[in-house]
Amino acid sequence: MATENYDPCYPDQPAVHRYLPLWARMPAFAAKPAFVWADDDDAPTGAMSYTAITYSELNAAVERMASGLLGTLRRGDTVLVLASPGLRLVKLLFACQRAGLTAVPVIPPDPSRPGPAHAHLLRAVSQTRPSAAVADARYVTAVASSRLAAALSGLRWLSVDALDEGEAGLPGAMAGHAGCGAGDAYLVQYTSGATGVPKPVVVTAGSAAHNVRAARRAYDLGPGSTIVSWLPQYHDCGLMFLLLTVVSGATCVLASPDAFLRRPRLWLELISEFNATCTPVPSFTLPLVLRRGGGRSASRPVQLGSLRNLILINEPIYKACVDEFVAEFGRHGLRSESVSPSYGLAENCTFVSTAWRSTSGRVDRLPSYKKLLPSARLPSSSSRAHEAPEIEIVVVDEKTGEPVRDGTEGEVWVSSPSNASGYLGHPSASHEAFCGRMPGRAGSRFVRTGDRGVVTGPERYLYVVGRSVDVVGTAFNSRVHAHYIETAALGSAPERLRGGCIAAFTVPAAASKEQMCIVAELQKGSGGDHTSLCDGMRRSVWEAERVRVGRVMLVQSGAVPKTTSGKVRRGAAREKLVARRYPVVFEALYDNGDGGGSTRAVRDEDGEMEERCAASWMAGEGGVPAMATALGGASRRVRVQSFL
Repeated sequence: MATENYDPCYPDQPAVHRYLPLWARMPAFAAKPAFVWADDDDAPTGAMSYTAITYSELNAAVERMASGLLGTLRRGDTVLVLASPGLRLVKLLFACQRAGLTAVPVIPPDPSRPGPAHAHLLRAVSQTRPSAAVADARYVTAVASSRLAAALSGLRWLSVDALDEGEAGLPGAMAGHAGCGAGDAYLVQYTSGATGVPKPVVVTAGSAAHNVRAARRAYDLGPGSTIVSWLPQYHDCGLMFLLLTVVSGATCVLASPDAFLRRPRLWLELISEFNATCTPVPSFTLPLVLRRGGGRSASRPVQLGSLRNLILINEPIYKACVDEFVAEFGRHGLRSESVSPSYGLAENCTFVSTAWRSTSGRVDRLPSYKKLLPSARLPSSSSRAHEAPEIEIVVVDEKTGEPVRDGTEGEVWVSSPSNASGYLGHPSASHEAFCGRMPGRAGSRFVRTGDRGVVTGPERYLYVVGRSVDVVGTAFNSRVHAHYIETAALGSAPERLRGGCIAAFTVPAAASKEQMCIVAELQKGSGGDHTSLCDGMRRSVWEAERVRVGRVMLVQSGAVPKTTSGKVRRGAAREKLVARRYPVVFEALYDNGDGGGSTRAVRDEDGEMEERCAASWMAGEGGVPAMATALGGASRRVRVQSFL
């Protein structure tokens, strides 16, 4: 039987929940904290309080809650998980697995505020057909008196409070019950929706266990590791790190995304307080912390020397952004070799690869390609002949499925036991995404990621350069990824524009041509000459990427659609522009394509601005009411048109 490499007497388990009783029986682990919840009680002073749960307590709570669930439900039922972030949600997710249920985690929308979040909840109910929903007692009460009540009337509602306190369940409900087996569906997790409507991905317990074991080995995690995470526990990566903690026998310190967004420095303080060795964050975290949580003028000093893995989970990952962060926090102990740019997707459970290495020969500075850091280091031809990789990554020609030569861009394909089972209720889409075939590889199936990548250099580093659907043409008939256009636009005025909140895309124009549009969020309180700002963005994009921009729209903070992991939803941004649903502050229309021409301002006296949408990056258009800010108000729309 295979064993974890930190303990030859400790066997692998077919499902993650089965690790808990093993840890709970070991004297060295029974009283060890498995998870710690950090409450940022006093944001101005940075005072925090902590609640911990040991492995023994977690195992007992999971058993109790699983028994409570089986008092109402049957093994194999689907459960909508709507509990608030915190230790109760952690216990509930493991309890669902131990009870043999299929969990569908969904961010609970505010019942009193209809919107896109409601639509996603109803979509999940329609697609997964859950037998019950588990939520906080107060949320159950709020739903009963809201507009959602009629649409959700067919659900049985269970209180996570009652389950946790042992008020539900039948004696002996767990007798002889083994919970989810390796082949059982334990989770339906939704894709981010960056390029379309979020799709429900079916994950088996065995695939998830394999995935987190692969991640554990890649990041060299073990019982001595301490993880800090503020990622949403409903999101695939945030959920994976809960499983990864248990498989590693580590300790994980959790905080809410809302707390991080209010005070980004909280993240650094938790790393310092607990001497964390590992922390996963979206790549946009780095510039956000530099701008709002820097290390020089804060009351509580930070020390980051304990970090071995600063895991960056959003691609593409710009080298300049990472270098700036390391330069700033190097004086606080952060080492450049701890940076772990990584790649993952829901269709492979979550984790696919990382460019970080714990073995000898690790380099202090990772190489770069077209401004980006790598997300994997692929095996050489000779090593592949001796040992098959646990998670195989290949860059192929999308049309033929043939692997491309190193240095040639193609689509990234992934094959491993971590591959999910498919999209629930979408057989054709499942076949398209999960059944990639390479000529000469009978029996091997690959997930077609839709991501573009290239492998370069003698060490065969993989760079994920963007999504296939976001590639646009330049003035010289070459192709460029939209994020490069967005980066060039931001670089023209970073002090006035919000990083990570710019969308570049094309829309149909006259004479069957496409017009390049840029929608950019303004920093709060940003004033100045909007005409010059738009002209500067347009000029910067032309100089950097040779792309002609025909339309620049400046919008209020929170207007650009984003996924729950902070990625710009360019397709949704395009639809929003076509539907004229942006809270426009200023708009520039350009007739010529060479960057020249004069401008004139035209006031649209009838153009009252639509109601301003506002939600955090975490909510995207799904909306998390606790983090939303109502802005309201109206403004005049100003158009600037360029003439030859």
